[in-house]
Amino acid sequence: MKNFSNAAFPPDMIEVMTEALGAAVATLPEPVHSSHVDAIAQSILRTAQTGERNIVVLQRIALMELSLAPRM
Repeated sequence: MKNFSNAAFPPDMIEVMTEALGAAVATLPEPVHSSHVDAIAQSILRTAQTGERNIVVLQRIALMELSLAPRM
């Protein structure tokens, strides 16, 4: 995971990001790979740092980025 050590979010934003992560991961087909969860989490952190606070938007951006990511 990229370094987000300088990121700081208030508790209500952490709840929003947690909900977005859970909702996004819940849409993935089984088995869910940890690399996918990491990619979604990084996307949510990056997007939240820009000021986005909508759970659905955070989820959709993360899933779009995951679908566009190169497969290894």
